Amino acid sequence: MPEISPETDVRFISGVGPKKAALLGALGIATAGDLLRAYPRTYEDRRNRTTIGALKENEPAAFVGKVLSVSSKPAYYAKGKMTPLHVLVGDDTGAVEAVFFNAKYMHRIFTAGRSFVFFGALQRNRGQLQLVHPDFEAADAVDAGHPIVPVYALKSGLAQKDMRRWHEVALPAADQIEEYLPPRVMDGEKLCGVSEALVNIHFPEDKNALSQAKYRLVFEELLILQTGLLRLRIGRESEHGGRAKMAETTASDFESLLPFPFTGAQKRVCGEVFADMASGSPMNRLVQGDVGSGKTAVAAAAVYKAVKSGYQAVLMAPTEILAGQHFGDLSALFDGKLSVSLFTSGMAAAERREALARLSSGETDFAIGTHALIQPDVKFRDLGLVITDEQHRFGVNQRIALARKGAGGGGAGASSPDVLVMTATPIPRSLSFVVYGDLDISVIDEMPPGRRKVVTKAVGAAKRDDVYGFVGREIEKGGQAYVVAPLIEDNEDSEVTAGLRSAESLYDELTARFPGRRVALLHGRMKQAEKDAVMASFADGGTDVLVSTVVIEVGVNVPNATVMVIENAERFGLAQLHQLRGRVGRGGAQSYCVLVTDSDSEDARARAKTMTETDDGFAIAEMDLAMRGPGELFGVRQHGVPALRIADLARHIRIAEKAKAAAKELLADDPMLVKPANRAFGDHVDSLFRDVTDIGL
Repeated sequence: MPEISPETDVRFISGVGPKKAALLGALGIATAGDLLRAYPRTYEDRRNRTTIGALKENEPAAFVGKVLSVSSKPAYYAKGKMTPLHVLVGDDTGAVEAVFFNAKYMHRIFTAGRSFVFFGALQRNRGQLQLVHPDFEAADAVDAGHPIVPVYALKSGLAQKDMRRWHEVALPAADQIEEYLPPRVMDGEKLCGVSEALVNIHFPEDKNALSQAKYRLVFEELLILQTGLLRLRIGRESEHGGRAKMAETTASDFESLLPFPFTGAQKRVCGEVFADMASGSPMNRLVQGDVGSGKTAVAAAAVYKAVKSGYQAVLMAPTEILAGQHFGDLSALFDGKLSVSLFTSGMAAAERREALARLSSGETDFAIGTHALIQPDVKFRDLGLVITDEQHRFGVNQRIALARKGAGGGGAGASSPDVLVMTATPIPRSLSFVVYGDLDISVIDEMPPGRRKVVTKAVGAAKRDDVYGFVGREIEKGGQAYVVAPLIEDNEDSEVTAGLRSAESLYDELTARFPGRRVALLHGRMKQAEKDAVMASFADGGTDVLVSTVVIEVGVNVPNATVMVIENAERFGLAQLHQLRGRVGRGGAQSYCVLVTDSDSEDARARAKTMTETDDGFAIAEMDLAMRGPGELFGVRQHGVPALRIADLARHIRIAEKAKAAAKELLADDPMLVKPANRAFGDHVDSLFRDVTDIGL
């Protein structure tokens, strides 16, 4: 076989072949180098063995067992009739049954009297404690192999043994990867080399080698992330010439337009925004605030300042209906004082041409729209302020593409506009600087006076009938209700989703339960136009009950909606539950959120307790981070930014802080990373941020 290099196609690795290569491709693995970067999710230390008598339920352990008997017993499961293989193994302390599905070929492996090392956890299956699909290996093979065994996240059709074998074949490619971290970083953090790290992350000699490899790779990922984000900022600030400072408009000048006074938090954040706008350098600021905290009013103040300074402003929202709502609210606020236009993809051709002409001539002071605003033919006379709403629905590329329309579209001598992004997604303060590393951050942490708290209750499945009786009474009083389910449709073939409620089945149930009432269905597989029509009907009062998946997480303002029912609430993260709860409580009537759960686990009880006792989105986000890790947060990560494969921000926040400090130090000394000691690292960062840098940063 030819020498393995990082560029070697996985199809040429022994035992892979076209079918397995396609499955690996679905995991983002196309080359031997990709295999090296497909890190284990956990490890099995098979040196520490126990006995069968000492096994505990749900606690993974390794033990040596001798095969006593092998049998096949037909049984009926959710997927139909199956004939699993039952292997009874024992030692001096007892016996236990291992069960394997779709594994007839294993009859040839498990012969009576043969000893194996098994690794797994006892599970209760139909009342009996068993090892279900434990990992196993011949006892003599384990003693001769790796004592600490990697466990990978796999797709159906791939086996751990195969992945381990392929990774072993790919290991020589690690020696061909040259070190790219700057020497000052390597020395300062006492990091092991990249080749050593890639070998020991998969097959460590001992726990110390594994620890050093993990630290190196975690620090590297976070350093690359922070360096890339900071370079985006440097690029924006240096790409174009400076522009004139915004006029000395104050927050109080704008506040006179409002029917209510700013809260203290709004005044503070508005002051931070205005200071940026008056600095002469491009603003890049995130305004983070809970639902109803008044972010839009702060954004409107920034628009007022920009227009009064002679510039145009633009606000981009993720959906046409949300853009339309912003247009209605802000047109009324600026009535006669600013020229406001709506710009969406659903516009008629003649209407679009007229809107384009008004934008390019400067007749429109303030444009509000959707992704349609980033189309090439959309041009501004002098764009000074760019605002994106619900920032996590847009990628870095989209945000930058809109910002590049400043001053004639980014031509020679153009200046970068101020950029303000808003989000109601509660992100822990400890993570904000990493998730939005290229932005300054302002937090509106105070709610307007008089806003009623949403009453939140958690109930078990047995109370479902009472819950929907309450929903019926709220509808009778003239209110509207959301009902959220974790699934779109029932999926009886999936053991993972068994017992979960689906939006489609709930829609059928509630349509039958509330005859004469208007029940609608909304989910992510519908076309955007269909979703917009359903949501618009609900917002206009044309629907009494909206049954939905989490696609309504970020939605329009429906003041008449007074009830939010969340089915299988145990399947949602706390931050997500808080976002869903924020859909109600927008009007003057008392509103309610009911969490229905089929679980009585300690985790489910902790979630319910948090949700019923606090409505502080940031406190909830911190709790969510502690319970679930940052996966949900990075599930909405900015497009174009490389994913984190090994760093876990819930556990590695201190390393992230050190990485950011190191990135700042590197860039302060060498902003373009062109010095010989930094050039390889700069090239590496560029390659991982290519999707962002391709549009000019």
